[in-house]
Amino acid sequence: MEFRHLGRSGLMVSEISYGNWITHGSQVEEDAAFACVRAALDAGITTFDTADVYAGTRAEDVLGRALQDERREGLEIFTKVYWPTGPGRNDRGLSRKHIMESINGSLRRLRTDYVDLYQAHRYDYSTPLEETMEAFADVVHSGKAHYIGVSEWTAEQLRAAHPLARELHIPLVSNQPQYSMLWRVIETEVVPASEELGIGQIVWSPMAQGVLSGKYLPGQPPPAGSRATDEKSGAGFISRFMNDDVLTRVQQLKPIAEQAGLSMAQLAVAWVLQNPNVSSAIIGASRPEQVHDNVKAAGVKLDAELLKAIDEIVEPVTERDPAKTESPAQRP
Repeated sequence: MEFRHLGRSGLMVSEISYGNWITHGSQVEEDAAFACVRAALDAGITTFDTADVYAGTRAEDVLGRALQDERREGLEIFTKVYWPTGPGRNDRGLSRKHIMESINGSLRRLRTDYVDLYQAHRYDYSTPLEETMEAFADVVHSGKAHYIGVSEWTAEQLRAAHPLARELHIPLVSNQPQYSMLWRVIETEVVPASEELGIGQIVWSPMAQGVLSGKYLPGQPPPAGSRATDEKSGAGFISRFMNDDVLTRVQQLKPIAEQAGLSMAQLAVAWVLQNPNVSSAIIGASRPEQVHDNVKAAGVKLDAELLKAIDEIVEPVTERDPAKTESPAQRP
């Protein structure tokens, strides 16, 4: 395993991290979840990402129990706040009330006194940014989190939050966006702003919800039991890639992966790690062997000619519109 700084901070993270969105507490049984975490640890992964909303808070609980016997100082545990975790009007968003209550719930479920990174899961248009950042500052200064990050924020939002974070003496070090060969909306605006501000990317869905593994074939139905057939497992996200134009292009990546001595999944993860602003790529798994396969992307260097060949294949189906950095449903 290779390690990178998280943004311009001193915190080192494994360049491949393990995330449990759509798996722990919902898609896979607890024994399988524990086995996947064990496989991640055995592979040298020290960075684990979750969120309070995953599986209705159950994902945090599963991860906490899976890691409870590990040396805490040897791990980097990340979680998030924003999406609804209860029926009340204040059980959501980035108000001071929800942040202060949510961090306590997350720590209890994760069985730890602190998280290494506490992230705003989306931007909250209904709460003043100053209120959100002041609440995050209190979380950090109380020792309940070491660093602050965000997820799917635009370049403008990052620029607005950064000076507030500095005034409040809290380290805003990361952004967690979707990023893959097929989804490159952060490259035009978010990455340049992040490089300027010292913010690193912790990217999710580097395999485009599994599409870049090559298992979905044009003109054929998705394999039974795959993510594309399960609404609970992110089918809404994967649908944007499930058309024959995209799937045909993805199949053309097979000889490039073979040339590099990688599986298609490994090529996809290695590709996002070529971006110097990416601090870590999140992988998920429902089986330990998926972890063992994906971690082989760590430390891989792809040469310029190979990267150019990838671009030529996927460019016609690549999404680059920076306006898609966030979901329109977030706006009031």
